[in-house]
Amino acid sequence: MKSLLHIISSSFTAGLCIGIAGLAYLKNPDIIGAVLFGFGLLTVVHYKLKLYTGTAGFFTNKKEFFALFPILLGNILGCAVAAAAFRYCMDVTSLSAGIVAKRLSSNVLSCIILGIGCGFIMTTAVQFARENKFLPLLFGVPVFIMCGFYHSIADAFYYATWLSFENISQASDVFVKWAVTVFGNFIGCNLYRMLLSKWISADKNGTLSQKTSSIDANDSTYQKAC
Repeated sequence: MKSLLHIISSSFTAGLCIGIAGLAYLKNPDIIGAVLFGFGLLTVVHYKLKLYTGTAGFFTNKKEFFALFPILLGNILGCAVAAAAFRYCMDVTSLSAGIVAKRLSSNVLSCIILGIGCGFIMTTAVQFARENKFLPLLFGVPVFIMCGFYHSIADAFYYATWLSFENISQASDVFVKWAVTVFGNFIGCNLYRMLLSKWISADKNGTLSQKTSSIDANDSTYQKAC
């Protein structure tokens, strides 16, 4: 239970970060906004927050896989709270209308493909960031935005700023387009594993063997035996 609460709390905070980054992009829907959006991802990585697109490509067992569901829920709640707060202070509905219209005009396959592109970039950026190499993250975020790829958590924020009683009839269409984007992100986040798992495993084993040999060669028992 404690672990679940931590996941929800962390993922909720990540959703807030993406909401703030999303607002920056809505206010500056160009390359400047795309760069500013990187603030959200940098914050998530620095504080090791649970963001769906930052964790979907790194699970190693069933427990971590199923943890993606509460992470997704927490992200949505964080985005929804951020959207509600911003809607109270300013007119963000008109700012997100164009983005939402583009999403709803896309067919299911397009949403999946564009979601895959974003997921692939996110896993690449996060992997480098975990190694304290942040340039791929700084470049990766503007790249996926300028390419028009779909980020499911950012989209959750955009949808939350746009949905109202006037357009509630489109809620089912919104959910479908968002859900397939989540699926596309998942595929993209795991594309490295799907395509390169054999070679990645071989490389890791080779690195492990080299480290083991190095340890053995420097071990005092080994040196005495020589």
